Amino acid sequence: MKLLPLCLSASLLIASSAAASAATDCPSPSKFPSWLSGVKKEAAGMGISKGSIAVLDGMTYDPAVIKRDRAQSVFSLAFLDFQARLISAGRMNTGSSLLNKHGAIFQKVEQKYGVPPAVIVAFWGLETDFGGYMGDFHTIRSLATLSFDCRRPEKFRPQLFAALQILDRGDMTEADMVGAWAGEIGQVQFLPADFLQSGVDADGDGRVDLKRSIPDILYSAANLLINHGWQPNQPWLQEVRVPEDLPWDQADIAIQHPRSQWAKWGVKLVSGKALKADKAPASLLLPMGRHGPAFLAYPNFTEVYLKWNESLIYSTTAAYFATRLAGAPPVSKGNGPIDSLDYNQIMELQKILTRMGYDVGKVDGKLGAQSRAAVKSVQIKLGLPADSWPTPDLLERLRRS
Repeated sequence: MKLLPLCLSASLLIASSAAASAATDCPSPSKFPSWLSGVKKEAAGMGISKGSIAVLDGMTYDPAVIKRDRAQSVFSLAFLDFQARLISAGRMNTGSSLLNKHGAIFQKVEQKYGVPPAVIVAFWGLETDFGGYMGDFHTIRSLATLSFDCRRPEKFRPQLFAALQILDRGDMTEADMVGAWAGEIGQVQFLPADFLQSGVDADGDGRVDLKRSIPDILYSAANLLINHGWQPNQPWLQEVRVPEDLPWDQADIAIQHPRSQWAKWGVKLVSGKALKADKAPASLLLPMGRHGPAFLAYPNFTEVYLKWNESLIYSTTAAYFATRLAGAPPVSKGNGPIDSLDYNQIMELQKILTRMGYDVGKVDGKLGAQSRAAVKSVQIKLGLPADSWPTPDLLERLRRS
């Protein structure tokens, strides 16, 4: 799973909102050296060489990494705003140019893996601006810091050992292992465990190079998607037009219906033409509610994109970007005015829902899957259209309840 893509700069992070405060039960950084001693012993028990373990000698805790981890509030932006920031005209043009420039490699990749070139290029563009910026954090120091931290040590500790195994394998040196603050490496931002499992030495030079080798980068990205469950020759995301009314509680990425059922309920292609009424399973994704853009999300989206990055807004943007590169028109703004909550209002909503007994996950100002599910439950309870999208009107009703 990826975290914040590098193309969202530090300035954007700062501008989007104040960072959430650190949890009060986090260990003091003064305990980091003794904790690191335990990591070294565990690494030795795993068979990692003394030379690779030695990179941990004298390593210090990095508070800048924790600051980044707490400051991902940009994900509270609404889809139309988020995609507009990430999918610029320049990025579209560069992506199209790279599709042509590396066409021969992409053809071989698609023949081998069944992953469309546009899907790979979209991730490439969003993760590092096509390799333009791959990060400047010391990967192993970042992973050690995040493994020590209280928020998600179970996620990052295995990645720390995987990074040491990459050194052991000889794919990278410590000096070359510089990347994103959360430990992702290379032009398509692989976490170390993904690097070990899905990295491909496509150019045959004896090592996986996700920083400089275009064949390695493109083959590895496709291989990772296959390992995530990509189904060759199947769609991932398709913009559609929804009617004035339908069973809105069925519009949920956790719910699938045959395309024929969506057609029966009045869902059409964005052009207004009839949707193909077959048995292909799809979910109706309304990233901004029933009045905003609408997409049919297929298993390649719900089961693959959301493994690449658990953020619904990022995954939707990446999938939509791929459809644009594959020839789809710009996204529609929907069929009516869209009322949205800002970061602070989402935080307030999450606190109210938590007091009401709903599980929203973390109170973090981001409208994730758990928060959307809680909103949907409240909408059903109040007799409102259950499209999982919170509005100022809903927030005001809950304030008064």
